[in-house]
Amino acid sequence: MKIGSIALDNNLILAPMAGITDRPFRQLCRKLGAGLALSEMVTSDMRLWNSRKSRTRLDHRGEQSPRAVQIAGAVPAMMAEAARVNVDNGAELIDINMGCPAKKVCNMLAGSALLRNEMLVAKILEAVVSAVPVPVTLKIRTGWDKDNRNALSVAVLAEQSGIQMLTVHGRTRACGFSGEAEHETVAAIKSRVKIPVIANGDINSPQKAAMVLQETAADGIMIGRAAQGNPWIFREVYYYLHTGRILAPPKSEEVAGVLLDHLDGLYQLYGEYTGIRVARKHVGWYCKDRPGAKLFRDAFNQANTVERQSRLIEQYFIQQKQHDLAA
Repeated sequence: MKIGSIALDNNLILAPMAGITDRPFRQLCRKLGAGLALSEMVTSDMRLWNSRKSRTRLDHRGEQSPRAVQIAGAVPAMMAEAARVNVDNGAELIDINMGCPAKKVCNMLAGSALLRNEMLVAKILEAVVSAVPVPVTLKIRTGWDKDNRNALSVAVLAEQSGIQMLTVHGRTRACGFSGEAEHETVAAIKSRVKIPVIANGDINSPQKAAMVLQETAADGIMIGRAAQGNPWIFREVYYYLHTGRILAPPKSEEVAGVLLDHLDGLYQLYGEYTGIRVARKHVGWYCKDRPGAKLFRDAFNQANTVERQSRLIEQYFIQQKQHDLAA
């Protein structure tokens, strides 16, 4: 799959998720089969970039190509400048966020709120595309609410503006993440534009990925929440799409090793104090539905040193291996 001049290893993409898709998680998902991993959303207001959170989100050291940064904002000139600076800092692809339903984003008339103003959408897209020499992509929802679904007209605008790939989350802004995502809109868009179109929303298994690709003729899929605690989903989807068979889930030893590597990346990126706290939510996702998970999480969430967290993980997964052998 190609996005402008960039050739991807495959058509499986990790969705940008604030507070989740930091550099360690992006690198992990790429290692386990994602063809592209988008950064957490970065504000286009560069006055806010001096915060620790923004500096961390802008850190791409050691990250493999293509390095993709998602930006959000509502002022064309600011979006263009943010794109330029990110490219100067190593971004090889710029993604524009017009899909985030969060109130704090929409209240700034950014994210999916922009879908209400197609004239402004066109100005932002044209400004960013003309500002940088790298491919620019766009992520949208199907519209503002069920009575205002305009994804098809926005898709045509995007292609005319020079956008190189369009991702469509199959919900409106008003839906948030409730209900079930629909992908009929993706199919309609795919029939109208020539740029790659990516389906996003509730793709949580290899079988669902195959079904969505078949029903929509989409060029690829984007996976978000289903990758939390399960970065293996990318290799499982890839395997199923190419063989028609279900890949066996990772053994406990592999899960433990990947988790420890993931946490080590968090400690290095954030420092011990913040890394320990960020690790807690990821460990909760990794261990969800495993035997004894609640007791383990309770103990893990009280651990205040890297050594204690690592030791608890090692002990827990020794028990998991024993449980697997006894099953």
